[in-house]
Amino acid sequence: MSTTPESVQKMLNSEDFGERLSGVNQLRQLETATAFNMVQPAIGDENARVRYSAVSLMDSLGHQDLQTSLQLLRDRLLNDPEPDVQAAAADALGALKLSDAFEDMQRLYQESSEWLVQFSIIAALGELGDSRGLELLRDALASENPLVKTAAIGSFGELSDPRAVSLLSPYVSDPDWQVRSRVVQALSRIGGAEARSLLEQLADDEAEQVAQEATNSLASA
Repeated sequence: MSTTPESVQKMLNSEDFGERLSGVNQLRQLETATAFNMVQPAIGDENARVRYSAVSLMDSLGHQDLQTSLQLLRDRLLNDPEPDVQAAAADALGALKLSDAFEDMQRLYQESSEWLVQFSIIAALGELGDSRGLELLRDALASENPLVKTAAIGSFGELSDPRAVSLLSPYVSDPDWQVRSRVVQALSRIGGAEARSLLEQLADDEAEQVAQEATNSLASA
C-alpha cells in the first residue's frame, strides 16, 4: 500500500498515539513541503513520543519556513515538560542555524538541571555557528558531566574560533584519552600556529589512537 498525504493524515488524526507516531514517521516518505505542513500539529501532540518524533524531523523539514520553525522549536525548547523533547528542539535549532534562539538556549542551559538538555544545547552550539556561544562553551568545559564537557570541545572545533585554542590547551593533558582525542579533532578544525603547537604535543601522546590522530592532522595541514 503506497504512502500518500491522505493516508498519513488519517494516521495523524487517530486517537491512538501509536498510529499518530507511525504517521509522523511516514512523513519522511512525502514531499518535503507537504510533510512540513503536516508535521506542525504533531509538534504539540499530547503524547511525548509523538512530539519527540515530530520535533526530530524538523532538522530536515524546517528549511521550508525558518521563521515558523523558529517559533515552533523555541516553544518546545522552553515549554515542553519532557527533557528529551527539549533536547530534540535544541538539536534542530542548531541544525537549522537559527541563531535567534541563542539567548533562549543559553538561559535554558543555565537553568535546567537535566543533563540531556544541557548536552544537546552545547552540542548544538557548534552547528549554530554563533560566536556568542564561546563563553557558554567555556562554562561547559567545567561541567561535572563528561559528556557535556566533550560536547563542548567538539563544538569549539565546529565554531573554528582561534580564541578557543587557549581554552582547550589545559585538556591536552586530560587524564581521559577520549577527551584528548576530541581535543585533537577540535584543534585540527580550528587551525593556526597555536593549535599546531598543541597538536605536536599530542602527536607524542601515550594513547596510540590520540598520537596517530594528531600525527595525521599535522601531516594534512
